[in-house]
Amino acid sequence: MIVFVHLLNDASGSPRVLQSAISALVGMGRMRVLYIGSDGNDVLSGCGIPIRRYWYRRTRWRILTLVTYMASQALLLTRLLLARDIDRKAVIYVNTLLPFGAALYGWLTGRKVLYHIHEVSVTPAPLKWLLVGVARLTSSFNLYVSEAHQAAMPIPGVPYQRIYNALDAQFSARASLWEYEPRQEGVFRILMIASLRDYKGVPELLTLAARLVDREDMVFELLVNDEAEAISRYFGSRDLPVNLTVHPRVADTSPYYQRASLVLNLSRVDQWVETFGMTVLEAMAYGMPVIVPPVGGPAELVQAGVQGYQVDSRDGEALVGAVLRLYENPLLCRQLSKNCKIQAENFSQAKFATALQGVIRGMI
Repeated sequence: MIVFVHLLNDASGSPRVLQSAISALVGMGRMRVLYIGSDGNDVLSGCGIPIRRYWYRRTRWRILTLVTYMASQALLLTRLLLARDIDRKAVIYVNTLLPFGAALYGWLTGRKVLYHIHEVSVTPAPLKWLLVGVARLTSSFNLYVSEAHQAAMPIPGVPYQRIYNALDAQFSARASLWEYEPRQEGVFRILMIASLRDYKGVPELLTLAARLVDREDMVFELLVNDEAEAISRYFGSRDLPVNLTVHPRVADTSPYYQRASLVLNLSRVDQWVETFGMTVLEAMAYGMPVIVPPVGGPAELVQAGVQGYQVDSRDGEALVGAVLRLYENPLLCRQLSKNCKIQAENFSQAKFATALQGVIRGMI
């Protein structure tokens, strides 16, 4: 039996990877069930296994969200302790460090705990100390999504393995059929997909767009993992360049990739080190050249000058230079596009499933 546990069911990377893990582990364990927080109704809602909700609410106020989060973990622990159908040999699959109530349940009841860790930058510091401490106490095995990730978030004394995230099989099949064009209808379109957080590089995107606003055939799109209300709140006191359009969360990102010429990840290397970079990999599957930070998971996906460029988003001149290099050279864009598609083939669902199944066999 495998008991999967997650906190927030949104469209971000970690629930999407958990969805892939659930699909990869079909047939392993006589029963699979997912415990998930009650806030959010996105990618995991159709995961194909029974879902049990536990209370959780995210708010606009960080301190209040911290309070509701801690309460949610007490409720999760209680609900798991009261469950009567969880096998004594069940593996408790904790997705991200956040659902620590499930890890405590596994430790208290003698069940094996598997942590699939996705994050590095956990704040405030006392929360990070708590979560890492619980993982060190309770975990039987840790999964990391990149080599850089493991180096940045080591948990001493716990065996671990790196398993790169995988592209969804249907997404990959659809992307493989797409033929990249550096410009569509004469427009060079630059896309970034990110949450509305400064550390994700949104201010750097605004600055970049403003510096290139005089190029009438270049436009920018920002697709955010938030609703229209959050967009209005975030940009309320900021001036948006006329060449930038901001879009709220969507269920299918494919149309945005299909019309893009270039995809950016501008996460600040001193504040947010990306552990993997799923949107980078998705863009590469569509053959989109990419610009990524020079550290973290994206730097393992993208070889400088082969699939795109590695640029510290704090270096505005280097960022503008890399964008213009691609904007002015369609032949270079096409060559990078071919390389991107080749690289994306290394991150198939089949390879992910084989590696993950090997880990689970060693635990069941």
